[in-house]
Amino acid sequence: MSNVFVIDRSGIPLDPVHPGYARLLLKQGKAAVYRRYPFTLILKKEIEQPHVKPLRIKLDPGSKTTGIALVDDASGEVAFAAELSHRGHAIKDALTSRRALRRNRRQRRTRYRKARWANRKRKQGWLPPSVESRIANILTWVRRLSRVAPIEAMSLELVRFDTQLMENPEVKGVEYQQGTLAGYEVREYLLEKWNHHCSYCGKTDVPLHVEHIRPRAHGGTNRVSNLCLACEKCNTAKGTKDIAAFLKKKPDVLQRIQAQAKAPLKDAAAANASRWALFDRLKATGLPVEVGSGGLTKFNRTSRELPKTHWLDATCVGKSTPEKLLVQQVVPLLITATGHGNRQMCLPDTYGFPRTSAKGAKKVKGFQTGDMVKAIVTRGKKKGTYVGRVAVRRTGSFNIKTRRETIQGVSYHYCHMLHQSDGYSYIQGGVLPPHA
Repeated sequence: MSNVFVIDRSGIPLDPVHPGYARLLLKQGKAAVYRRYPFTLILKKEIEQPHVKPLRIKLDPGSKTTGIALVDDASGEVAFAAELSHRGHAIKDALTSRRALRRNRRQRRTRYRKARWANRKRKQGWLPPSVESRIANILTWVRRLSRVAPIEAMSLELVRFDTQLMENPEVKGVEYQQGTLAGYEVREYLLEKWNHHCSYCGKTDVPLHVEHIRPRAHGGTNRVSNLCLACEKCNTAKGTKDIAAFLKKKPDVLQRIQAQAKAPLKDAAAANASRWALFDRLKATGLPVEVGSGGLTKFNRTSRELPKTHWLDATCVGKSTPEKLLVQQVVPLLITATGHGNRQMCLPDTYGFPRTSAKGAKKVKGFQTGDMVKAIVTRGKKKGTYVGRVAVRRTGSFNIKTRRETIQGVSYHYCHMLHQSDGYSYIQGGVLPPHA
C-alpha cells in the first residue's frame, strides 16, 4: 500500500501518512479529500512550525515510460512510486498524418495565397513536439508532487561525462565504439530492443549472449543492426551458420528478426535529444539536482536484488541511494498521458477538406469528457452507483465508463465530480512479491 499525501489548510505539504491513519482522519472529520490522483488529504486546520522529513524525488526518464519515486534518504522508505507513460509516438503519428494532408493539398496547385512554409524560424532550444511532450509530462508531475510532499532534492538518470574523452583527449571517430563502456551500453540497448528475450526461441529469465545475426566469419560486423540476443543453447546451435540456413524451418521467426534488427533508433534518439533540456529545466526549479548514469542505476538495483521495473529503477538513481530500500507493499501509480484533446475543429476527408461540423464547447453542465465522476442513480432501469470516466453529450445525457462496463444515458443531475480531467489516466499497479 502506498502512503497518502497530506497538506494543511494553508497548502503546506506535511509528511505522507499510512492509509490506515488517513482513514482515521477522514472518519474523525479532521481532514477531507483534496485530490484523488495522487490521493491527497487536506487538514481542516493549520499546523504551526511543522516538522517534516525531507524527501528526494528520483526520475528515470525513458522515451516511452518514465519511472518516478519519492524516497526518504535517511530511512530508505519509498513514500510514493509511479510509472508515467508518454504519448510521444501518438503525437508523431498525428503530425505525420497532418503533414501528408498538407502536402497532398499543395500538389493540387489550388493555392489562393502565398506559400508561407519556407520562412518559418525555430526559436532557440526548439525540440520536436513529441520530445517536448515527454519533458512537459515529467515537469508537470515534479510540480504536482512538490505541492503535496516536502521535496528538497532531485535525482535524475543522466550520462553526465564523456569518460572516453577524459581518458584520451585525442579520441575520435570509430574509437568511441571501443571504450570501456562500449560493451555495457550496447548490451543495455540490445536488452531493451529485444525485450529481454532470446531472439530465436523467445526464452526469458535466462542468461543471454550478444549474438551476430550475420556471423563474423562470413563478413558480419559489430554494428548494432547486426546484433541480437540469444540464449546459450541457441547461440551454440547457430554457431557460424547463416541465419537463413539456421531458421530455414522457421520463416516467420526469420522475418521478424530481420525486421526488428533494422528498426530505427528512434527511442534512443528521443532520450538523447531530451536529456539535457530536461536537466536544465529541472535545475531551474531551484532544487539541487543530482545526476547519475545508467550503469550506476543498474549497479544499485542489482546489488539490492530488486527486479527490473521503471519505478524501481527510479529508486536506484544516483549515489544518494540508501543501502536498504523499503519497497515492499509499495503500490505504484500507473499514469498514462492522454492529452487534453486536440485543437482540430473538424475532421478532414481523404483529400484534406472538412467532413464534419465544427466542435462545440468542451464542457457540458460543468463536466467534460474524461472527468471522473460518481453517479448515484435513484430510479429507473439504471438504478445504482457508478464510478468512472464520463463522456459528455450536449443533451446532458452522459456515458460513464467503469472498470467493468459502460453505462449509457445517465443524466448529469446524478453525477458528482471526483477528479477533473487533467490529461492523464490512472491505474493502480501491483505489489512486489515477498521474495523481491
